[in-house]
Amino acid sequence: SQGGGVGLALSNWMIEGDPGADIWAMDVARYGDWATMAYTNAKVRENYSRRFSIRFPNEELPAGRPLKTTPLYDTLAARGAQWGVSYGLEVPLWYAPDGVKDEFSWRRSTDFDHVAKEVAAVRNGVGLSEISNFAKYRVTGEGAAGWLDRIFACKLPKRGSMTLAPMLKDDGRLIGDFTLANIDDAEWFVAGSGIAEQYHMRWFEAHLPKDGSVRIEALGQKLTGLAIAGPKAREVLAKVTRADVSNAGFPFMAVARMDIGLAPCFVGRVSYTGDLGYEIWVAPEYQRAAYQALLAAGEELGIGLFGSRALNALRLEKNYGSWAREYRPIYGPVEAGLDRFVAYGKDADFIGKEAALAERREGGKLRLRAFIVDAADADVIGDEAIWHDGVVRGWVTSGGYAHNSKKSVAMGYVPKEIADRPDGFEIEILGQRHAARIQAAPLFDANFERMRG
Repeated sequence: SQGGGVGLALSNWMIEGDPGADIWAMDVARYGDWATMAYTNAKVRENYSRRFSIRFPNEELPAGRPLKTTPLYDTLAARGAQWGVSYGLEVPLWYAPDGVKDEFSWRRSTDFDHVAKEVAAVRNGVGLSEISNFAKYRVTGEGAAGWLDRIFACKLPKRGSMTLAPMLKDDGRLIGDFTLANIDDAEWFVAGSGIAEQYHMRWFEAHLPKDGSVRIEALGQKLTGLAIAGPKAREVLAKVTRADVSNAGFPFMAVARMDIGLAPCFVGRVSYTGDLGYEIWVAPEYQRAAYQALLAAGEELGIGLFGSRALNALRLEKNYGSWAREYRPIYGPVEAGLDRFVAYGKDADFIGKEAALAERREGGKLRLRAFIVDAADADVIGDEAIWHDGVVRGWVTSGGYAHNSKKSVAMGYVPKEIADRPDGFEIEILGQRHAARIQAAPLFDANFERMRG
């Protein structure tokens, strides 16, 4: 039943260099070298045994796990971590008290109140999270800056700083979104979606110059990550490093090497939570030491652990999108709201530039919007219908409950003609339509004062 579509995608890919559609769901790049024959056998058997079973949105399938783990796996498990998996790596979803487990459901479940506490720890004080599941790349070589200027549509950051970096295909649509850090002009650090590491590496390698002037390495778990976020995050960081981390000394989007306790680290002042925060990258042999230093420094400040479900709740109230949901190869930067990061006027002839300029002139067809949904006990998970004036006009890309704002939030695409009409929308959840309205400004820190302050 899929043969015709698969054949068309493969033909387009071979002839045109692009499948002509988003084929992520069947792309072999979803798997790395961790997908061994034994792993494949375990997952195939699991899949067949569940052929006619319902998979709930909060259900994590156990076969072939745990496989990849970080040095903190046992430590976080002892703290109640409930695990999911990202590109083969075990990641903490949330932290459960003794005796509490996920109850699989289409509605809000047993994790709801505990995720709310994790969110509160971040917004009211400081939270600590493991972020090793992000993809990490190192770019070096005498031609690195020029190559990056062509690969990414953004303006390159100055030494010691970072920027958000959309990556476009020839047709001007998104093929990736990253943070790009200029460490010292000779070395660059790129971070992106963990599930797309091989997918993006394939694109990077296909566009490398043949003269060897640029080298790129996917770091994988050669580099692990921690993040701290919240209004007291700077206080914690200041206790564990000799570096000047004041707002003047280490401003928003700055990057620097610094010791965290005893551990040598690379730190960026950025946070997907939309709060004051820092991403800390550290070699795996030092991760435990960095974690212990941060936890001890934050103890008197009430530091709390938070997982990816809390992170989802936090990013939703900032209208932040994510790869493979809000950002996909079927959307242009104007449609996805990333055009503010595209340097249309830069001298470099970046990939997709002419098509991106055309999209800017013509405006595209769609707009990504955040919606507040009148929902009681269930939230969107993705792919729900967005109705306007009684007609289906769009689709949900992701969503959930923003605990800090106490709102059910959905993100999705609608035609640009109705994207600035705040009312008249409904979003379907479990077969029932719920009133929804566009939330143009972020629910939290709309002026970005906390994040930049």
